[in-house]
Amino acid sequence: MPKMKTNKAAAKRFKITGTGRVRRPKAGGQHGMQEKSRKRIRRLSKNDMVHDSMAKHIKRLLPYG
Repeated sequence: MPKMKTNKAAAKRFKITGTGRVRRPKAGGQHGMQEKSRKRIRRLSKNDMVHDSMAKHIKRLLPYG
């Protein structure tokens, strides 16, 4: 039986937690930091969870996650 392929784009963006939830980074934290406040940059540096309705789709892309 052939192995399932991991979607590499999804693997770079999402991680599966130990409890099986999907973690994602917050948008807007990659560039243009001079215009953003320190408080905003701190908030963007933290991770966020994917909504349950979308987590099922993402887990399908990460079969070995």
